[in-house]
Amino acid sequence: MKSLAHYLPTAITLLLAAAALLHGPIHQPDGYHDFADQSLVWGVPHFCDVTSNLGFALAAFWGWILLAPSRAHPELRHGWAGYRLFLAGLFLTALGSTWYHLAPDNARLVWDRLPIALACAGLLAGVMGDVRQRDSKAMASLLVLAAVASVAWWYFTDLTGNGDLRPYLLLQGLPILLIPLWQWIHKAPAADRLAFGGALAIYVIAKLAELNDHAIAAVIGPVTGHTLKHLLATGAAALIVGRLVWRVRAPRPACAAACRPARPSAMSACR
Repeated sequence: MKSLAHYLPTAITLLLAAAALLHGPIHQPDGYHDFADQSLVWGVPHFCDVTSNLGFALAAFWGWILLAPSRAHPELRHGWAGYRLFLAGLFLTALGSTWYHLAPDNARLVWDRLPIALACAGLLAGVMGDVRQRDSKAMASLLVLAAVASVAWWYFTDLTGNGDLRPYLLLQGLPILLIPLWQWIHKAPAADRLAFGGALAIYVIAKLAELNDHAIAAVIGPVTGHTLKHLLATGAAALIVGRLVWRVRAPRPACAAACRPARPSAMSACR
């Protein structure tokens, strides 16, 4: 019989969704596209905000090259469908965010926000598959639809003059709350909790940097708050990918693997 703790993630999700409904529409701030980085280098506008997206593509390539061949590994197979979506979201974020920052407007912002939503969806599905030791394909498919719908909702409500970011923000916030909770409930190894928790903490700091774009630019010059957000978020992604890579490449002594009892989580030896 499941303990009450196992129902906490569902309860938190429902409470947050209910709070969002009661709150009413959350609008994009005025002047959202007025970024502090107004540099023009080698003909590239907003040079730092544009080029700092390269890290997302590098993290995605690194993860794909080292993880895809090991997708059937016991430490990866349950969460692979989700983590594959996460890596795809990272790569598409590099493309979409670059496209957006070259000439920021709402039409281009769709192609920035959609990959971010997909990456969040993939991370949720991957970790859920890991900790529950169930294939994450169905959850990844469901969350892909939720990610697309969240961005479409914002865009089409924006066309009516009442843009609403609630679904998109909810999807970004859920990994920060649910992933540590799932790992605690299902007793994921301490190294997994530390890596994923560290990555999520870095991402929160990245979001704070984004909110203080101009203030940070005034202090540290060429590196603006939004550029710093990209760099920090890349670091968070790399920490997750690195932990996944370590899980599938770490040596597993034959005796230890054969003799230890089954664990409640497939995350033995990840993010």
